[in-house]
Amino acid sequence: MAYDKFTVLRSTAVPLAIENVDTDQLIPARFLKATERVGFGDNLFRDWRYNADNTPKADFVLNNPLYSGKILVGGKNFGSGSSREHAAWAVYDYGFRCVVSSFFADIFKNNCLNIGVLPVQVSPEFADKIFKAIEADPKTEIEVNLPEQTITLLSTGENEKFDISSYKKDNMLNGFDDIDYLQNIKGEIQEFAANLPL
Repeated sequence: MAYDKFTVLRSTAVPLAIENVDTDQLIPARFLKATERVGFGDNLFRDWRYNADNTPKADFVLNNPLYSGKILVGGKNFGSGSSREHAAWAVYDYGFRCVVSSFFADIFKNNCLNIGVLPVQVSPEFADKIFKAIEADPKTEIEVNLPEQTITLLSTGENEKFDISSYKKDNMLNGFDDIDYLQNIKGEIQEFAANLPL
């Protein structure tokens, strides 16, 4: 399933300064029955966002009108726990296009890259600067530049480089998942197969 191309994202951010956020908090197991990537955003952080009677918890950041944007800034070891793809689906379906953390669980990171959410790993020091900037001004904007592989605090100009595999970078720039990528090079594959010795 193709998704939106990712080039340069400028946005305010939602700060979630909690370490070891696992996939069961991102999307509780009881919501994993669906197989399509839609509707999961309503249940992102369900047990942290809502009381048992489905009323919003006022003290949870996603329910705070001060914070909004397409970037989620998480604490260290974001996306740990089980390998459920639905956690990345919930992040995307809610409207986030980038998650920033000082460390990601590998499986969650790869699941994000497969569906168009860019995981940007920064140093703990830079993550701290981002949290402090948002705390000082919730309208602080961050620029995530995928072609240049940089993340910048626009209020100060401070930035860092981030790593991404060239294959995943190319896919995100084109809005491809793995199937789209293969479809895109179908002609090359057919040509290669046609030239194989019998």
